[in-house]
Amino acid sequence: MSLHGNDSVCEENNFNVVYKNNARPLRNFVYYRCGDIEKAEDIVQESMISLWENCIKITFQKAKSFLYTCARNIIIDNSRHEKVKLEFIKQLNTGFAEDPSYTLIKNEFEKKLEDAISLLPENQRETFLMNRIDKMTFPEIADVLGVSVKAVEKRMHLALSTLKEKVAELNYIKI
Repeated sequence: MSLHGNDSVCEENNFNVVYKNNARPLRNFVYYRCGDIEKAEDIVQESMISLWENCIKITFQKAKSFLYTCARNIIIDNSRHEKVKLEFIKQLNTGFAEDPSYTLIKNEFEKKLEDAISLLPENQRETFLMNRIDKMTFPEIADVLGVSVKAVEKRMHLALSTLKEKVAELNYIKI
């Protein structure tokens, strides 16, 4: 039950109660899933910030489930991002001899590609990662996201166009 009969998480006292009651268990939950205490603490802070930014929409009673859902989504996003990085690195390393100049160029390219992916709008990034990392088909993605297959196709087209444009800027790399 919230304090003073007010359901709003925007009330500082209510937010403090939510934080006090949930920060440690949420951190433990995230830690058990990702295995990195610093990452877990960062994710808890991101979740709390998201709760504060959305406090008008979230009642005191729903705050806990909101925090856990938010943390779970951040973990999934981070995991997808890591999969993209690992897949890209694996592809780059296949058949190439590692010399210092190649390594430097490869690292610069990886960083720019990661940045380009992270700058995609959320719906495009999510669609791109679901297709390229999770190997989901467009109809499967449409079903999960609750949008039409055409919407998924458009998001994927826009994501690929943006990434192609960003990679073209790196034309000095001959792969």
